[in-house]
Amino acid sequence: MDLQLNHSFSLYSVTLIVHLLIFSCTPAQGNFKVIGSPETIVAALGDDIILPCHVEPQIDVTGLTVEWSKPDLKPDPNDRLRRVEYVHLYRDAREDLDMKIAEYVERTELFADGLTRGNISLKITNVTFEDEGRYKCFIPKLKGHFKSSIIHLYVAPKSVTTETPLQTPGPTEETDVNGGGLSMRNRLITGVCVGVFLMILLVVGAIYVYWRHKRQKQEIKKQPVPGALLEGSRC
Repeated sequence: MDLQLNHSFSLYSVTLIVHLLIFSCTPAQGNFKVIGSPETIVAALGDDIILPCHVEPQIDVTGLTVEWSKPDLKPDPNDRLRRVEYVHLYRDAREDLDMKIAEYVERTELFADGLTRGNISLKITNVTFEDEGRYKCFIPKLKGHFKSSIIHLYVAPKSVTTETPLQTPGPTEETDVNGGGLSMRNRLITGVCVGVFLMILLVVGAIYVYWRHKRQKQEIKKQPVPGALLEGSRC
């Protein structure tokens, strides 16, 4: 009975360790964040530019609302609702033109194939000096505390040498472009957790085997020797 109790307790301990390890290695649900470029994006007058912004860890945002705006833009004083128009508004799986700033009509777009991987970078064509300033990428219904990010755009004269990013650096470099859903950092953490889990499992298994073998030896020692019983009965 004691052996069965200890056996059950040992299995319970192993199960508890496994569950704790899995829980500690699983990324917290709803801990998404919007990440924009920390560097100022420099564009030459008349060029096409990409304002990098993405969600990490990767998540399909095709069903969410994505807002691109200029936070320094003041609302129209003649508008009693004090509404501020958008540089680009993606809603209901399409661009919403109702609240779009007139100067950006037919000049902005998101990457349709990138939305499934959390890429919400904005492309602006034929950049003008009026485009210069701060841009805000924002996902209102994102499950996380960091739902927006600010990207700075500087527009230089055409004669000045600039470095215009032709591709979005964020999601393609830092995350799995094949839609794996995990960033390189998360993959590394997962690998370390799996290694630690296997090591703990091996150690616990070895301890259990040793303990069980020791218990069996103790039980054998406690059993009476048949020859000794016969000699006792003769006396």
